[in-house]
Amino acid sequence: MYDILFFIILLSLGFVVGSIIEKNHYKSLEDREEKLKILPVISLKKPIFDEEIKEVKLVSGSVVISIDFFKRFLAGLINFFGGNISSYETLIDRARREATLRMKDNALGASEIINVKIETSSISKNAQNIGSVEVFVYGSAVYR
Repeated sequence: MYDILFFIILLSLGFVVGSIIEKNHYKSLEDREEKLKILPVISLKKPIFDEEIKEVKLVSGSVVISIDFFKRFLAGLINFFGGNISSYETLIDRARREATLRMKDNALGASEIINVKIETSSISKNAQNIGSVEVFVYGSAVYR
């Protein structure tokens, strides 16, 4: 009986704490994206502006984000029965946005970032459960 109660407490705690952390992270992402929206990030290989280029530097950003216990449990249930695992979608979304913002932070003063690529990998405890996700974003910062 204590095992079931302990499991329910952990599940509830994972839901509450995970929801708070995710909500705060999304708020932080929105605030930082608003500040850095003037720096265009494009996947084209050539700059969009035809001005003289002074310097081009490789810039990158990376992040590793873990999934909380509640979402892992929920994803396991959905995986068992089949369906869309939306809890992993928010994990990937947050990781991509965070990595892109970190890349932009490394390119302050640039007029644009071109040839942007995004690499994603999972870091797992075992082959069945995703423990966390790593996202690496890189591109060429163009300075004018």
